[in-house]
Amino acid sequence: MSRQNLTDRFVNSRKKASPGRRDDYSDAIVPGLALRVTDRGHKSFVLVTRYPSNPVHPTRRSLGDVGVITLENAREKARGWLELIGRGIDPKVEEARQRAAAERRQLNSFAAVAREFLERHASGLKKSAEAKRIIEAEFVKRWGPRPITDIMPEEVATAIRAIVKRGAPYQAHNAFGYLRRLFSWAIGTHQFGISASPLERLSPKDLIGKREARDRTLNDAELHAMWNAAGEIGYPYGPVFQLLMLTGQRELEIAHASWPEIGTLDNPLLTIPASRMKGSRTHEVPLTPKAVDILAAMPLFSVGDYVFTTTAGSKPINGFSKAKKRIDKQSGVTGWVIQDIRRTVRTRFSALPVEDLVRELVIAHAKPGLHKVYDQHAYRVEKRRCLELWEGRLMAIVEPPPVDDTDFAKERERRRAEV
Repeated sequence: MSRQNLTDRFVNSRKKASPGRRDDYSDAIVPGLALRVTDRGHKSFVLVTRYPSNPVHPTRRSLGDVGVITLENAREKARGWLELIGRGIDPKVEEARQRAAAERRQLNSFAAVAREFLERHASGLKKSAEAKRIIEAEFVKRWGPRPITDIMPEEVATAIRAIVKRGAPYQAHNAFGYLRRLFSWAIGTHQFGISASPLERLSPKDLIGKREARDRTLNDAELHAMWNAAGEIGYPYGPVFQLLMLTGQRELEIAHASWPEIGTLDNPLLTIPASRMKGSRTHEVPLTPKAVDILAAMPLFSVGDYVFTTTAGSKPINGFSKAKKRIDKQSGVTGWVIQDIRRTVRTRFSALPVEDLVRELVIAHAKPGLHKVYDQHAYRVEKRRCLELWEGRLMAIVEPPPVDDTDFAKERERRRAEV
């Protein structure tokens, strides 16, 4: 078989072989490389040589079809194969090894491991929704396609410091804890090829600072300012903040509410399914008149059922940082986090003439001791009374009646004149 300098023009000009034949055109540049044309006109590049698996006789193997790979690609691939063969490695074996390595890299990418962790382990955590949000936003976004074994301690430190710089040290502590748990779980599974955690020698105290327990509650002036600011920023985040002040629920318990979870006007009740609750137990929140008014003013969408949405109801809102900054700016109240609203409401409940068990049940704290096992009473009436009493107190703070501006001195003079 004579050799010739294959060109793209030559390759494209070859006609199909005679019936029952295959025509091979050897390349003069790369030894063993040839263009093969069948009697049906199919064209492919092949490499004819002695392979390690059959070193006695020359064997023809396809490098790829014309059109799928170019002539230049075929030459480059043929050279690579010849280099492997010279080292005693069969190209098929090497390609299989590389495919397996690529599959392993895909299976142990940080994104894949995080997904497995969230599905198989984190779903049982008390704060599974928070764990999912933090892991995906802070870490999967950074390291998603990279092998989990490649994540270095300095990269973890950089990611945690970025959260601290945003002014969220409490969240940074949570993020550190969730990430440490993820790596420990991955090591324990013996599934992802990782045997050491990059967090092993990192100290959250040194990275973030001492974790301080939050005890911030909002005073009357702050509640008043924040309620009005929430009204000014409007849908969808404004009403959520107002409902948090009215109910004392967790942010996503309100923000991810859907219309099917909300009762009728005859029985206004938000029923949060167990799948959305921290304690994995269905939770009922009686809706007070002001809460009903807020919900009645919400828009309805034909696409989906979520109440608070920017996607026509197909997805709920998520991420409150921008909305909170707007409330900070509008209200002038700073140094608070959303959890402080819940703490404030629960603290104010203590001043209401309501049994302490009911106060705890309103905000979905578990019943203590034997109550949890034997007392299956829903306490709907008691919880509604608690929330209605709180609504009266809150409305007196955020929407007080107009002050009587009568000029008492002039009124006294007028009365003296009438005597």
